[in-house]
Amino acid sequence: MRIVLGVSAGIAAYKSCELLRLFTEAGHSVRVVPTADSLNFVGAATWAALSGQPVTATAWDDVHEVPHVRIGQEADLVIVAPATADLMARAAAGMSGDLLTAVLLTARCPVVFAPAMHTEMWEHPATRASAATLRGRGAIVLEPASGRLTGADTGPGRLPEPVSLFAAALRAVARGSGGLAPDLAGRQVLISAGGTREDIDPVRYLGNRSSGRQGYALASTAASRGAGVTLVAANTDLPDPAGVRVIRVTSARELREQVLAAAAAADCVVMAAAVADFRPANRSEAKIKKTGAPPAPITLVENPDVLRELVATRPRPGQVIVGFGAETGDLLANGRAKLAAKGCDLLVVNQVGPGLAFGTSDNEAVVLSPDGQEIKVPRGPKEALADVVWDLVVARLSQA
Repeated sequence: MRIVLGVSAGIAAYKSCELLRLFTEAGHSVRVVPTADSLNFVGAATWAALSGQPVTATAWDDVHEVPHVRIGQEADLVIVAPATADLMARAAAGMSGDLLTAVLLTARCPVVFAPAMHTEMWEHPATRASAATLRGRGAIVLEPASGRLTGADTGPGRLPEPVSLFAAALRAVARGSGGLAPDLAGRQVLISAGGTREDIDPVRYLGNRSSGRQGYALASTAASRGAGVTLVAANTDLPDPAGVRVIRVTSARELREQVLAAAAAADCVVMAAAVADFRPANRSEAKIKKTGAPPAPITLVENPDVLRELVATRPRPGQVIVGFGAETGDLLANGRAKLAAKGCDLLVVNQVGPGLAFGTSDNEAVVLSPDGQEIKVPRGPKEALADVVWDLVVARLSQA
């Protein structure tokens, strides 16, 4: 694959060296096109050595090859990382004063912008308007990560980690969104992932085997399809997906609080987390130790049913609500019973057990709907199942 890595003048340019390495080690040909000012952060010699390709910020080198047109025309993917407020504004205005903006005008492949800037710059109405304009033209503009910025500042505006950008870029190519607005552009989606934990004492808890991988796959694929994504993550050790706002929780009650708060702004809610059905009635403030006597029984009480509560309150007209069900018995019978009990628009049911679903990189499932439809998704990467879910969600959102 022929990739153009655009680099604009942000301190986060150093991270793009690692992104370039990931692309080249995966066998892709990468042409780095930096802006002139970005070379104050990472020099042309570094980019040339890492990519094995010539590096220039101007259209005046090798004029006979018409680089300002040819580079964009021949690309299979253009990703700009970091994308500064200035670069995004010039791209949104259709300016072509340097090689990178000219490439952006001539590219007919998927284009991904990874913004990185101070929080105030990202939140400024001018920058938000630039992002909206670019998204409206078919580009994928990822949401920046939150964290430490230049100096002592902390907040939204951090460039996502290279491994997450790498995955987002490949997903954009897989979707083939060049020239067309991604089908979730302008939509807000809320996803829960992982497995909740219910404390017994400061050391022990009741939990489950969910790794959060399916929920994270749903989040990364939604972002690559243009959605604004909020991910409520329970007890996972996975890196944040690029362009996704992540809220971390521990227990079922914490998950409920965050999901209900975020659901009001969501066009779609996907409850992929494995939420504990029960919790201890009482939490010991000290570690429970062996005494030689039989241990006191642990009394359990029911946790709130977050999915059913979402369906009952449905804060937005036309909102699509998707549930997940992990089953060990008759998959379809149990799934149909759960769908009827929860009342959601779609229910994804999958068989769990040794080597199945939990903790694996692949999954197989059946997607059920109240009208009797059953869509079987064969075993494959969890991203493939995620895309099937989003295809069904997009169809329902278009009918709302």
